Amino acid sequence: MANPRRAVRQFDQELEDLKTNLLQMAALAEEAVRKAIASVETRNSDLAREVITDDAKLNQFELDIEDQGLKLLALRQPLATDLRLIIATMRIATELERIADQAVNIAERALELNSREPVVVPIDLKFMADLTLSMLRTSIDAFVQHDPRLAVQVCQRDSEIDLLDDEYIQKVLDCMIAESRWVTRLHHFVIIIRNLERIADLATNIAEDIVFIVEGKVIKHRCEEWEPYLPSP
Repeated sequence: MANPRRAVRQFDQELEDLKTNLLQMAALAEEAVRKAIASVETRNSDLAREVITDDAKLNQFELDIEDQGLKLLALRQPLATDLRLIIATMRIATELERIADQAVNIAERALELNSREPVVVPIDLKFMADLTLSMLRTSIDAFVQHDPRLAVQVCQRDSEIDLLDDEYIQKVLDCMIAESRWVTRLHHFVIIIRNLERIADLATNIAEDIVFIVEGKVIKHRCEEWEPYLPSP
């Protein structure tokens, strides 16, 4: 006869393993973005190649987490919060894989830029990347702490990235007008800026999943309505 307590302990351990894998994947995704931006800023093509090569690790993490999640759903038939946790963890893994893809896109642009003469662009990519990565870290902290209020902070900061995206794109376009011979290289910067803005959007998606886990509320595409869904302090 099966021991119910042992089964519960085993299920709890499997959930912990799932969360641990997700946190490891998140760390790799953050490092990929950081390296990709550094490869642009420092013209270090070796860093860019590392990002491209290491993408396979993140792809495998996504597959492993999906496999773990599906097995838990099929064999354990979890309910309520545990069910939402498993579903959201699988979704977050997909978002992290997409973030890693954006890092690869940036690394590929870096390789193109580093093979040509440098151009001076009046934008601070590291500043934008730091803001974006801060959103990602906060969303993961919200996951670890089951804290929807941290998730709200991510949503609120997404508008900052959108404004920065508009500002930087305009500055690059102004450079294109002033220096038409740099158009091809400057276009790579447009793509990099768009990749960073997309990473911020994906971090926001992760934050939405946190609210789903904790509150059981689906708030996708309704960021302005988050506050009413949150518990009183």
